[in-house]
Amino acid sequence: MTTSPRALAQVLLGAALLFTGTGHLTFARREFRAQVPPWVPLDVDTVVLLSGVVELAVGVALLVAWRQPHRAVVGLATAALFVAVLPGNIAQLTEHRDAFGLDTDRARLLRLFFQPVLVVWALWSTRAIEQWRRGTRPGRRGR
Repeated sequence: MTTSPRALAQVLLGAALLFTGTGHLTFARREFRAQVPPWVPLDVDTVVLLSGVVELAVGVALLVAWRQPHRAVVGLATAALFVAVLPGNIAQLTEHRDAFGLDTDRARLLRLFFQPVLVVWALWSTRAIEQWRRGTRPGRRGR
């Protein structure tokens, strides 16, 4: 049996989200606190814990739905997650917060360019882009 590059990319993304979600709840919790924008009206630790749970759920969904027709919905949810955390990455840059070895504004800025890559990765690996181009709603078979 041959594994397609898309399926492999989806599994790798799911595994990465399981790793980062676990980090939110355990070993990297302090680092993730640096990414919570000050304007978020919740306790910083609560935001880190909740976002970790969401990352774990999305990671599991990517691994479970990798061969299912509804995987494009999971891809859209994953892309939305990456868009939702972008303000935290921007806040880390604009407030000059060190975390994850990003201790210069240049490093924090360069990291921002990776966020669109993650969005495209989620959409491409789950075939959400293909379904959108065909005019098929994700989770439904072609017309």
